[in-house]
Formats: sequence, structure tokens, C-alpha cells
Amino acid sequence: MKSPIRVAVTGAAGQIGYSLLFRIASGQMFGDDQPVILQLIEIPVDKAMKALEGVAMELDDCAFPLLQSMVLTSDPAVGFKDVNWALLVGSKPRGPGMERAELLKDNGKIFVGQGQAIDRNAAEDCRVVVVGNPANTNCMIGANQCKRLDPTRWTAMVRLDQNRAAAQLAKKASVQVKEVDNIFIFGNHSPTMFPAFAHATINNRPVPEVIGHHDWLKGEFCETVGKRGAAIIAARGLSSAASAANALVDHVQDLRTPGKIHSVAVRSDGAYGFDENVWAGLPVKTAAPGDYEVVTGMDMDDFAQQKIATTNAELVGERDTVKEMLT
Repeated sequence: MKSPIRVAVTGAAGQIGYSLLFRIASGQMFGDDQPVILQLIEIPVDKAMKALEGVAMELDDCAFPLLQSMVLTSDPAVGFKDVNWALLVGSKPRGPGMERAELLKDNGKIFVGQGQAIDRNAAEDCRVVVVGNPANTNCMIGANQCKRLDPTRWTAMVRLDQNRAAAQLAKKASVQVKEVDNIFIFGNHSPTMFPAFAHATINNRPVPEVIGHHDWLKGEFCETVGKRGAAIIAARGLSSAASAANALVDHVQDLRTPGKIHSVAVRSDGAYGFDENVWAGLPVKTAAPGDYEVVTGMDMDDFAQQKIATTNAELVGERDTVKEMLT
């Protein structure tokens, strides 16, 4: 049997955490031959820590052969000690009347601390995935505080947007979702993100040719994908949890699978017109487990360039809002 890997999960007793942990412990994220040690981090509040104890009881009761042990803590230094993967799921939600700038700054403080704790305590091979929103900018803040790990080790999740886009295209074309390929997300994990439909295919045919309705692709399709999270909140009264956890499993699996091309928010080097050093959703190809390279050279028409310019402007604005947290 392989040596166990250590996996930290923040916000472990939250909705996404609850949907995620059982899939990690069962082997769905890292493979059915990879033992894991879960290092579960929650906020230092009695109610949260009590809930985390209950989640740990359920994990015990599943008797997962791959789950070797668990650490339950509210101390980031303990939670990130020697971890190989850090899944930063927890963040402060946006409250009633809260401006986005306030949310950015409040969460920025959390990710400053987490970036510093990972820098001091994580394993040398650690990879970090940020899920807690605003994910792109939280990732940028954390990476800027983590001097020991290369910034390429820090990614943010836009895979939920990719999955949503694939599902919407499949429904429109009346096909199975597995028949949709090469739909990639550019930009921010927010309503401004752009699902680049012109490069997607359905049964190896270009999506615009299969769908035919260009107005639908440019309008309703982009809007539905961008605002899907808000629609789910309106419908169920709670934010996306199971679908977000599923997307995180996909994100990590594909980062561990050489040759996979998928959507990941990474530090921009200026490709596709994004400002350098913002974390932008881009198509990447996994080169080796945990490592990737940005797929360049995809042609962008005027509509795509306009959409990318809009989402880039939002990312730059967010960077300006938290500039005092970037060192």
C-alpha cells in the first residue's frame, strides 16, 4: 500500500465540506489505492467544532479502508502541518447589504493568515486549491503570502462553471453531457466569467454549428452559467454544495492526470489579454501530476475578446481593492 498523503480541508463542517469529505475518504479524489490522513480545520467557535466532531463520527462509521486518521482543529498551524494538498473551502459568506469590497477585504484577511500558515507548515510538495469565494482573488492573496511555494502551486476553482456550461449545452442539444468537449472557462468565478462556446464541440462538431442559435449562446447561455449559483440559492435557499464538492473532485483528479485539458484559475502571465498576476480561469493541460501549462493560441473573436475584457476588468478591480494585502 502507498504511503498516506495528508489533505487539509478548511470549513470542513460546512455544506461543501460535508459533501466533499466522504468522497476524499472513499478514494474518489486521489484514487482507490491512495491512503489519506484528513486534517480538518474549522473556525474556533464551539458550535462549528462540535459539528466537526459529528462529521468525524460519520467518517469513522463509514469504515473507509483508505482513511488512516483524522486531525480536528481550529489552529491553522496544526491543520496545515505537513499537508500535501490544502483544499481551502471555507470563507465568509456575503451578508445582507454587504458590498463586494467589504467581502473581499474580510475574506482577504482570512486568506492572508492561511497563506502564511501554509508557508510555514505545509509539505514541500503541497498543492493548494481555493474554493471559498471570491475564489480568484482569495487565491491571489494566499499565494502572495506563501513565499516558499511557487505561485503555480496555487489554483482556484472554476470547474463548477465548466461543468455547468457543459450541462447547459448538452440540454440544449438534447445529448448526453459526455458528448460535450472542450468547453473552457475564462476569467473570474463570478457572473462575468466567459464560457468559450466557440471552441467547444458536441460529438466532434463545433457547438455553434450544432446549436445554431447564436443569440442563445451569446445571451441566455452565458447568463445562465454565470448566474447559476444565484438561481440555486433562490430555488433551495442555500448555496451550491454537492455540485461544488463534485467540481473540486474533478479539479483535483484532472490536475493529477497527465494530458488532461480543463479549466483552472491560475496566475496570469498575460495570455488572452488578462493582466499579469491576476488569477484568471484559463484552459490548462496537466503536464505531470500537480503541474500544468496554460493552453495558448486559441483564437478569440470580437465577442469573446469583449467578454474577456469585462471579466479581466473585474479581476483587476478586485486586485486594487485588496492591494494592501499583496506583498
